[in-house]
Amino acid sequence: MLRLRAVCPFSWRMFQFRPYSCEPLISQMNKCTDEEQLFDLIEKNKAILSEKQLGCGFNILWQFQKQKTSSLKNVECIRNHPQFLTLLNLTTSKMEFLKDSTLVNVLYITQKFAVEAHDPLVEALVTEAWRRMERFDIDVLSKFSSCLADQHLYFSPLMGKIADIVNRNLEAIQDLRSLSVLMVSISSLISQRFQEQLVNKTELLFDSIDSSQVIIARRIVQFLRNIKYSYYPLLERCNKVFLSNANHLDLESISKILTLYHSLQFHSFEFIIMAKKRLTEMIPLFSQPASFVKLFVALGPLAGPEEKKQLKSTILLMSEELTSQQALAVMGAMEEMESRNSHLIKRIASILHKNLDNYKPVELLKITQALIFLHFRSKELFVKLQELLLSYLKISVIPSEICILVCAISMLPSPHLDEAGISRIEAVLPQCDLSDLNSFATSVLRWIEYDHMYLDSNTGKQLKLLQKLDHYAHQRLQNCSDLNLLWEELRSLKGDWFADSLLEETVATLQRLMDEINYINVARIASFISRTNYLSTLLLDRIASVVIQQIEKIHPFAVLAVVLPFSILNYDPPQRDEFFGTCIQHLNSYLGLLDPLKLVFLGFSLATLQYFPEDLLKAIFNIKFLARLDSQLEHISSMNGAQQQIYKMLAEVLGGINFVKASVLTPYYHTIGFECILDKRKKPLPYESHNITLGKLPEMHWESNTQIVGSRLPPGAERIALEFLDPRAFCRNIPHLKGKSAMKKRHLEILGYRVIQIPLFEWNSMALSTKDARMDYLREHIFGEGKS
Repeated sequence: MLRLRAVCPFSWRMFQFRPYSCEPLISQMNKCTDEEQLFDLIEKNKAILSEKQLGCGFNILWQFQKQKTSSLKNVECIRNHPQFLTLLNLTTSKMEFLKDSTLVNVLYITQKFAVEAHDPLVEALVTEAWRRMERFDIDVLSKFSSCLADQHLYFSPLMGKIADIVNRNLEAIQDLRSLSVLMVSISSLISQRFQEQLVNKTELLFDSIDSSQVIIARRIVQFLRNIKYSYYPLLERCNKVFLSNANHLDLESISKILTLYHSLQFHSFEFIIMAKKRLTEMIPLFSQPASFVKLFVALGPLAGPEEKKQLKSTILLMSEELTSQQALAVMGAMEEMESRNSHLIKRIASILHKNLDNYKPVELLKITQALIFLHFRSKELFVKLQELLLSYLKISVIPSEICILVCAISMLPSPHLDEAGISRIEAVLPQCDLSDLNSFATSVLRWIEYDHMYLDSNTGKQLKLLQKLDHYAHQRLQNCSDLNLLWEELRSLKGDWFADSLLEETVATLQRLMDEINYINVARIASFISRTNYLSTLLLDRIASVVIQQIEKIHPFAVLAVVLPFSILNYDPPQRDEFFGTCIQHLNSYLGLLDPLKLVFLGFSLATLQYFPEDLLKAIFNIKFLARLDSQLEHISSMNGAQQQIYKMLAEVLGGINFVKASVLTPYYHTIGFECILDKRKKPLPYESHNITLGKLPEMHWESNTQIVGSRLPPGAERIALEFLDPRAFCRNIPHLKGKSAMKKRHLEILGYRVIQIPLFEWNSMALSTKDARMDYLREHIFGEGKS
C-alpha cells in the first residue's frame, strides 16, 4: 500500500479530493426538493465539488426559482445564502476548467439571481467568455449575448464582436431560436444592410420552427421594433403564430405583443379582438398589484365601458399598495383611456407626488403630460415638478435629455425658463437632430405665448432662440444627403413650427433626394406627404412611378399608405389608371385580411379620386364583412361651441330654429354641418318638428334618425347644405381643396343639394370680424343678396 502511494502520489491526491465518480452526487442533487437540501449537499461536499457538479448546482437552483410565485423575495434570500456565496467562490477558482456552455450558463443564472455586474465573479465570467467567444457554438453565443443585454451593454465592443461573428457565420446558422436571441441583442449596432440580411434569413428559417413557438415569434417582432422596420411579411407570419396559440398566451405575452404592435404601427383586428377577450377573462384572476397593473395597462385602452369601470374600481382599491413605477404605468394608461375618474386620478397623483424625487427625466415628462391631459390641478405638485426639472436641466449635458426636460417644463401651468436654461439649450443645438430641434421650438413657442400674456421681459431672448433653431434646422436639411436618414428625423415631426418654418425646405430636400425613393421607403414618404398636406406633384409622380415599377416588392398592406396622399390632396398622377389599377390588383388577394376600418378607408380614399374597383366594392358590401366592421365601430359625437354659434346665426338669418337643421345624416351616410330648404321664391321652408331648442344647445348631439332628407320637396324648392371647411380641407401650400371635401360636394350635388362650402379662413377673417358682417355673408351665400 505504501509502495502504491509512493508510485502514484498524484492519483492518491485526486482520490482524496474528488469522488471516484461525480454521478452519485449529481443524482443526490437532482433528488433535492428545495434549496435548503441542495445547499446542505454543497456544504458537505464543497471540498470535492467538480466543475460539472457546480454547473448542476446552479441549474437546479434556477429550476427551483422558476417555480416560485414571489420570485423577488426568494431571489434575495438565495443571493444572501452562505452556500450560494460558496458556489460563487468555488466557480471563481475553477473557472478555467468550466465547459463553454457551463461557463455561460453560470453567468446567466447568477444574473437571474440579481448578482451585480461589478461582482468579481460576474466580471471574471464575462472576461473568460470574451476570451473564448470565437469558438462558441450558436446556442452558447446567443445566451452570452442575452447576458450582455441584461447588463445594458448594447453598444459595447464586446457586443460589436458578437455582431461580427454573426455576420461572418450567418449563412451557416440554421437555428432560428438562437438567431432570434442574437438579433435582438445586436440590433442597436448593425447596419441597414445587415438588418436586411437578418430579415431575409429569418424568412428562410421561419418554416423550420414549430407553430407553437410564441417566444421566437415575439423576439422577431421585437427585433423589427428595435430596428424600426414594419416588415409586413414577417409581422403577418408572427401574428399567425400568436393567433394559433391564443389560448396559451399569458398576460405577459399579450401585454408585450400589444406594446410592440403599437410601436410598429401594425394593426391586427383579429389579434385585438382575441387580446381583449383573453384579458377580460383574466380580470378576476389577479389580486396582486404587480399583475393587475400590467392587466390594467394592457386591457384599459381596449376595454368597453363595463370592463373599464371594473378595472378602475379594482385599481382604486389597491392604490395604496402601488409602487412608484406601478403608479406611473397606471397614470399612463389612464391618459390613453382618456379617463375622467377624478378620485382615481387624485389617488395616483398623490403616489407620484410622494415619489417624484425617484423618477428619471423621461418619466417626469410622462407624468407632466398625463397630469396636464387629465386636467389634474395641484399647485404643490406642479411646483415640485418644476423644481426637479430645473435642477436636472442645470446638470444635464445630453441633448435628448435636455430636450425632454425643456419639453416638460414648457407644459407646466406657469412655464418659465431663465437665461441659464436658454444658454443650456443653445449649447447643444449643433448636436441636435430635426426631432430635437422641433421639440425645442414647440417648447419655446409655448413660452412666448405664455410670456406675451403676462408681458414677460424674456420674450426677446426666446425669439432669438427661435431664430437659431430655424438656422440649425435649415442647415441640417440642406446638408442632408441620405433619404433614409432624413426619414428617421422626419417621422415624428409635427406642430406649427415645423409647418411654418421647415415644411418648404423639407419638401425641397425630399425632391432633391427623390431618386432614392424605392419599394422599401415609398410608403413612408407617402405617409409623410399625407400628414403634411403639402401638394408636391414631383414627389407624388415619383411615388406613382416607383409603385408601378416595383409593385411586386411592396407588401399589399402598404397600398393604403401609398394611395392616401393622392386621395387627400386630390391629385391624379399622369399614369392614373395604371397606378391605381396596379395597386388594387396587388391588393386583391389580401382584401379579406385587411383591418375592416382600413378596408373601408381604402375604398373611401379611392372613391374621392372617382376610382371604384369592383373587387374592393364586393369585399366591402358583404354581410360577413359588415358584421366585422360593426363590431369595430363605436361612435358618439356632440356639437361644439363654434357650431352652436353658427347654428344660432343661421336660425336668425332664416327666421327661426325650425328653418335649419344641424348635423344631418343623408342617404349614403354623409353628415352635413347644416341644412335648410328654400322654396322657388327663395323663402325658407320650416321643418315639421325639432328635437333641439336653443336653450338646450350645449346638450345637443348629432342626429342619426332625421326623416326630412330624401322626402319630396315642393316644385321649384331646393335643399341647401352648408359646410364649414377648416384648414385641413385644403393643401397647406396652396388653397387647393383636398379630395375628401371635393368628393363630398359631388355626392351631395348628386343627391340634389346646392352645396355651400365656407372656408373657416374666410369666416374668421378681418372682413368678417363682426356679427353683422357674418350675417350678411350668410345671406349672400344662401339667398344671393347682401341684406335681407
